Amino acid sequence: MISITRLLCDTVGPGDHLRYEKKAVTRPVVVWNCTRQCNLRCIHCYASANNRRASGQMDTAAGKAFISDLAEFGVPVILFSGGEPVAREDLFELAEYARAQGMRVALSTNGTLITKEVASKISQVGFAEVGISLDGIGAHNDRFRGKTGAYEAALEGIRNCVALGLRVSLRLTITRFNYEEIPAILQLTEAEKIDRICLYHLAYSGRGGSLQKEDISHSQTRSVLDMICEQTVDMYRRGLHKEILTVGNHADGIYVYLRTKQQDPARAARVLDLLSTNGGNNSGVRIGAVDDLGNVHPDQFWWHYSAGNVQQRKFGEIWTDSAEPMLQGLRNRKKLLKGRCARCQYLDLCNGNLRVRAEAVYGDVWAEDPACYLTDEEIGVAR
Repeated sequence: MISITRLLCDTVGPGDHLRYEKKAVTRPVVVWNCTRQCNLRCIHCYASANNRRASGQMDTAAGKAFISDLAEFGVPVILFSGGEPVAREDLFELAEYARAQGMRVALSTNGTLITKEVASKISQVGFAEVGISLDGIGAHNDRFRGKTGAYEAALEGIRNCVALGLRVSLRLTITRFNYEEIPAILQLTEAEKIDRICLYHLAYSGRGGSLQKEDISHSQTRSVLDMICEQTVDMYRRGLHKEILTVGNHADGIYVYLRTKQQDPARAARVLDLLSTNGGNNSGVRIGAVDDLGNVHPDQFWWHYSAGNVQQRKFGEIWTDSAEPMLQGLRNRKKLLKGRCARCQYLDLCNGNLRVRAEAVYGDVWAEDPACYLTDEEIGVAR
């Protein structure tokens, strides 16, 4: 994640200590895709979720044993995701158990099932944040989500959470279908008093793998980043306390640095320091994922690769296994990277970006990330 608000405005978000402190915790944040069952059918879903509970989904007892293992290992945050996590009848029991183990708990949901009663339960459990996905306004979101009425239902879920003082994070995945609606989405966050906005670059995994041609161009990405930066600064100057982040493309941080260097060299030095501390993509390092069956992945986009299963070995044992090839490769990736990534002068700031995109396009995990929109001149690469 790249916090545009932190880079440009020095506004500190609740999770910034995980990204921008030099003595950041070494244990990963864990995304638990606790079910692949979902009431929607989003065209970009990395989990390829459907409206059926998968055979072999971890039950309550297995889930609690897994959570205990995470707590013992020192995992600071568990993010309950899916599928649609609210579809699990024991979601709140599991989240309460995680809280009792000392972990920060967060929720990633499509929001359509968050009635006032569900929002009250979310509040009672003490979720630190509720991430709710919208991928456009009105019918545009419904097309993306595969269900008429999904936009209004998600908006109602947002309002139910905001009414109880819950911290809401709106999530949007950028494609050519919706990038022009981002200004309207940002206006929506103002109108609905939403605290946080995460703008995801498209990951070519799951059903999202078929959307490569629907990704925006490099020039469009640059324009989107310019707009996000301008809107972030504008909100800050107007006293609106919003946290705005981009996810899934660490070239964004370098772009913001180069942009700031032209406009405010003194500020650019601070941006460079923050990006150096962040260290770029941390798949398999400071973030990991576990699916509904218990398989461990380097992050939530890696469902096609498993390092082990938590129902057979403890998460900590799998995560620290020095013989696990992909995890060790991701932790020492700089010597493995190829193409522009290998020669980029900002590799320490980006760390090779999103490897699943390189694999999807080139069939090689260590190839250059095709979504890097920085020019050869900007990254110091001579053809």
